[in-house]
Amino acid sequence: MKVLKVIVANVCRMVVAITFILSGFVKAVDPIGTNYKIADYLEALSLQGILPASILTLISVTLSALEFCIGVSLLFAIRRRLTTRLALLFMVAMTLVSVWLVAANPVSDCGCFGDAVRLTNTETLWKNILLLTCTAILCAMPMKMPRFIGISSQWIVINYSVVFILAVSCVGLYYLPLFDFRPYHTGANILKKMEIPQGAEQPKFETTFILQKDGEKKEFTLDNYPDSTWTFVDSKTVQTSKGYEPEISDLSITRCDNNEDVTEQILRHKGYTFLLTAPRLENADDGRLDLINLVYEYAYEEGVPFYCLTASSEKGIRGWQLLTGAEYPFYHTDRTVLQTMVRSNPGLILLKDGTVIRKWSCNNLPEEEQLTQPLSQAEIGQQPENSTGKRIAYIMAWYVLPLLILTLTDRLWAWSRWIRKKEKSNKIFQLLKRKNIMRKKIVAGNWKMNMNLQEGVALAKELNDTLCAEKPNCDVVICTPFIHLASIAQFLNQDIIGLGAENCADKEKGAYTGEVSAEMVKSTGAQYVILGHSERRGYYGETPEILKEKVLLALKNGLKVIFCIGESLEEREANKQNEVCKAELEGSVFNLSAEEFKNIIIAYEPIWAIGTGKTATAEQAEEIHAFIRSTVAEKYGKEVAEETSILYGGSCKASNAPELFAKPDIDGGLIGGASLKAADFKGIIDAWK
Repeated sequence: MKVLKVIVANVCRMVVAITFILSGFVKAVDPIGTNYKIADYLEALSLQGILPASILTLISVTLSALEFCIGVSLLFAIRRRLTTRLALLFMVAMTLVSVWLVAANPVSDCGCFGDAVRLTNTETLWKNILLLTCTAILCAMPMKMPRFIGISSQWIVINYSVVFILAVSCVGLYYLPLFDFRPYHTGANILKKMEIPQGAEQPKFETTFILQKDGEKKEFTLDNYPDSTWTFVDSKTVQTSKGYEPEISDLSITRCDNNEDVTEQILRHKGYTFLLTAPRLENADDGRLDLINLVYEYAYEEGVPFYCLTASSEKGIRGWQLLTGAEYPFYHTDRTVLQTMVRSNPGLILLKDGTVIRKWSCNNLPEEEQLTQPLSQAEIGQQPENSTGKRIAYIMAWYVLPLLILTLTDRLWAWSRWIRKKEKSNKIFQLLKRKNIMRKKIVAGNWKMNMNLQEGVALAKELNDTLCAEKPNCDVVICTPFIHLASIAQFLNQDIIGLGAENCADKEKGAYTGEVSAEMVKSTGAQYVILGHSERRGYYGETPEILKEKVLLALKNGLKVIFCIGESLEEREANKQNEVCKAELEGSVFNLSAEEFKNIIIAYEPIWAIGTGKTATAEQAEEIHAFIRSTVAEKYGKEVAEETSILYGGSCKASNAPELFAKPDIDGGLIGGASLKAADFKGIIDAWK
């Protein structure tokens, strides 16, 4: 039952989302057309003129953006409860409107899908009932819709969608709609779209002329058209009986003086023809008059007919002529037809043999440099190639593709988070992870108090040149006396060789003559510091408390700590090595958090094997290293323990390094005397090969 609910909810989700997206998009593409449709509704309610055109345009843009964004939000399951409620509220309102359309039939087409898809009022009602049902189901169980994108990325989708759909509307307002679904689109042959097949039932139309005389307005038809003492005000063409309906059935071009129909004469002209369309010259945009006159002059010189089609009265035409100095002829055409031809007032159409070659709004009329050649040779005289395909490609590139990439990236990130969560909770994952952990393998050199500055710099340069030429299979660190640090850091490639100090103070700063603070060490360019070395403990009395302060200051200043532990010969002989190592860890580093402890490298140094020539066997070293790792695991958990590098620091040489490094818990060495010669140190490093 649960599965069935999920299936039903998501089928409804897709139906509603896709419908809303398509409906909102086609209306946003043509906001002026939506404006006209809203005006038709207001006229049907006898509210024409109650709102200015600018407000109607704002309403049309807002309505289409809201519908589009609700669809996108449903598709991506963004704010599921709020989105489903908005969709339900929207569909309740639209269903009530469609009931009124069926009952009163105020308009023939609801305009749900603009001019892209035309539905009868009855079809619209059934469509809205279906969508209302689907949105009601979604509103009842919004959480059955799985998200296509994470919550943290949802704001990107919705904001990008708002910007995109508003940009589409702005293009349609300022220029022309990106997609032209009307019969006068580029490439359409107007005469062919007006043809009625032979024998088909002929529809009948009646054109009504509104004329005025002595302040009185009357309507006339061609049958009772009055004498010239009456002044033309407006005209409208209505279908009086149905028959075969061609795509274009209401185009009629008549002379202003005698109402002679010249439609076919203009459309059958061989060659080019310019049509300036202006539904209302009284409120036409006069900001580009210079370009209109420029195009007319160009047409006149090239012998190309140029006509102005308008629904304005003689008074309106005369006003336009006085304003613009227009010399081109004017013809009457139905206002609705002109609004359909070009979504601009005025607009410009270029025909060739009755076919629409180009269309321009008043904001992008041809410029002077485009009018220097005959139309047959000029770019504007050629029909654009595959303009629809290019526009679809632009939509894909600028909207669909970015959202697709964002969705895939978000889902991959969500999947990786799921994997990480499983790794933490699943024992099999943990086992596999532990088996595949790659701890850092490190060979660190401790120069102690050896070599003057010049000798130290020479050795460091030799090591740097050698290891840069032949990349090591492990991390390499050299820890030098304080006086070497700043000089060596200037040329050392620290991607190949890390630099560290042999000690630092347990004080941050102050009157501590001869001491060097962790901050000072860091300022030289060093990355590491050795702390807790047996020689510091033995010769200088460094206690666990002192070392604890040093460790904290080193970590505070961004240094990684090589922390030394180990037992004396007496303690080894008394079998107290485990007890000693654990106590030294507890006394100085086990106070750290697990995150801080990740910057600790442990160096086990059996004091009895340092400088004595004695060396712990590989088995002895592995045994104590394994114990140290288990001690870390008890404190911080197995994962931290498996990630902690533990080095051996007791007379390690090139001869015994391969055997020592082969043990699973030995991750490298802290090298003393053998680090003072490049060849010896390189031999130990090569043990990792």
